[in-house]
Amino acid sequence: MAHSKDLEALVVQVRRDILRQVHSVNSGHPGGSLGCAEFMVALYFEIMDLKGRFDMNGIGEDVFFLSNGHISPLFYSVLARRGYFPLEELATFRRLNSRLQGHPATHEGLPGVRIASGSLGQGMSVAIGAALAKKLNMDPHLIYSLHGDGELQEGQNWEAIMFAGSKKVDNLIATIDRNGQQIDGPTEEVLALGDLRPKLEAFGWDVLEVKDGNNLDAITKGLKEAKTRTGKGRPVGIIMDTVMGNGVDFMMHTHAWHGKAPNDAQLATALEQNPETLGDY
Repeated sequence: MAHSKDLEALVVQVRRDILRQVHSVNSGHPGGSLGCAEFMVALYFEIMDLKGRFDMNGIGEDVFFLSNGHISPLFYSVLARRGYFPLEELATFRRLNSRLQGHPATHEGLPGVRIASGSLGQGMSVAIGAALAKKLNMDPHLIYSLHGDGELQEGQNWEAIMFAGSKKVDNLIATIDRNGQQIDGPTEEVLALGDLRPKLEAFGWDVLEVKDGNNLDAITKGLKEAKTRTGKGRPVGIIMDTVMGNGVDFMMHTHAWHGKAPNDAQLATALEQNPETLGDY
């Protein structure tokens, strides 16, 4: 198990990866990526039981599905630093013929990516299907997924949430990134989500909340607690409060950086706030 200080250093380096990827092609989504860095580092480096080599079927290991696929810079950084593909490949982000598409895709055969997740709202259904497959295979490992809060405005999520509760899909841990922002503004102004916890509980889910999803210890503790609640007849949901653009002061608490790349000066400032820890790609 990695030590917290090592994971903290990794989070900072992942932020640098995100910023440099998006800046290099003047395209991408830094806001949500930065906000979920602690979650993804904790998940891949401390929580999940993973094989040493990528297997598309995921039998005999925990499996993760990224539903809000626009935060691909984060996903790619963590996959590369976990050893799924060479770190240097991050330099090909969003470039022609790259395996690192703007939204994760399976056609290019990038290790670690099991579904294309460009269209929001579909990841919950996929995760539930994979969880049921694990049950059929008598595989005791878990399915994890990550979803944006604005993404829950898509109706398909609620059909899937209803199904998972009804069918007692209790080997699933689905995390909702509640940063309160989406591309057009605050989620509560675009289409209010209301109180998510009682909604999920009404559909038969066991729900816990992590009030500081940008605190590595807090999210790690929350994920470990979620694991203890699996196998008890209810799917497990984590409502994780994060700050969009976390770690870069001028990107925080605003939807403006949902899908906007920093210019040269902004990149320099952002990188100064996140000094290199483990080596840039």
